[in-house]
Amino acid sequence: MLIDALQCGRFDRKVIEKLVAGGFGCVTPTLGFWGGAVEGFDSVAEWYDLERANADLMKIARTTADIRQARREGKVAFVLGFQNSGHFEGRIRYVELFAALGVRVTQLTYNIQNDVGSSCYEPVDTGLSRFGREVVREMNRHGILVDCSHVGDRTTLDAIEESEQPIAITHANAASLFPHRRNKSDEVLKALAAKGGVVGCATYRNITPESACASVDGWAEMVARTVDIVGVDHVGFGTDDSHHVGQAELDWMRYGRWTRTEQYGAGSKTNSGPSKPPEWLPEVYNLAEVPAALGRVGFSREEIAKLSAENWLRVYAANFG
Repeated sequence: MLIDALQCGRFDRKVIEKLVAGGFGCVTPTLGFWGGAVEGFDSVAEWYDLERANADLMKIARTTADIRQARREGKVAFVLGFQNSGHFEGRIRYVELFAALGVRVTQLTYNIQNDVGSSCYEPVDTGLSRFGREVVREMNRHGILVDCSHVGDRTTLDAIEESEQPIAITHANAASLFPHRRNKSDEVLKALAAKGGVVGCATYRNITPESACASVDGWAEMVARTVDIVGVDHVGFGTDDSHHVGQAELDWMRYGRWTRTEQYGAGSKTNSGPSKPPEWLPEVYNLAEVPAALGRVGFSREEIAKLSAENWLRVYAANFG
């Protein structure tokens, strides 16, 4: 079974069919980057509609038992998540409401500072706000996994310390392997591992070494080097791959409603469009090639199972059962 802790874009039946065929047991889609509670409610409702229309292929998972059941039934499970905490709208009670609706993952910030904490792109990372500390504790209480992928290092370290449960960096790489503000320092990754968390290695070209984009064995080697930093129990997959995403969707991810100035996200002025996928991963469904590649770089069968799914299942179980 493969678990991909972060994908984004628009999911439809064809995408779901390919995920099933590719051996995916569970995927976390992105229900929102920007927006408030009403847009968040709309996104959750749209996923309920998608599940009803494709009940033969998919299941919205609220627990790890749901993920395993979906796998036995030949379906792909979806763990609903957001890439920002704006849907809480500064209201601590909304954490419980979204948890009751089935949301199981929320990233504390996206690409700008918010009322919870700082993003990785802020010139000064001020750490978790007082409200942010309340949000982390409330997410713990109600079974929502704390995600710090786009979050600044200081805020991430605060979240790791504040959380009673292991947290996640669902889609990033080690900055020591590819220096980029979106990637995570060894200090952060080791703190994450010390509290039982998991980092999902990404395939997104803008934050991934060229050798890991050139071949599946190169990506497996990057996974191995990440394991060298944090240990085999604290690494998984989080591709950050997209479905049906063009320039308009990319602009929404980068600009939202907060700016009129040019924004590039993890790209740059000379690399402003949608990023080219890795040569070995023209579509995310080719991720099924990874377990064999992990074996070729020296991982045992048990270790491959941890990296492919079991590490995520452990963190999921700790957070939402």
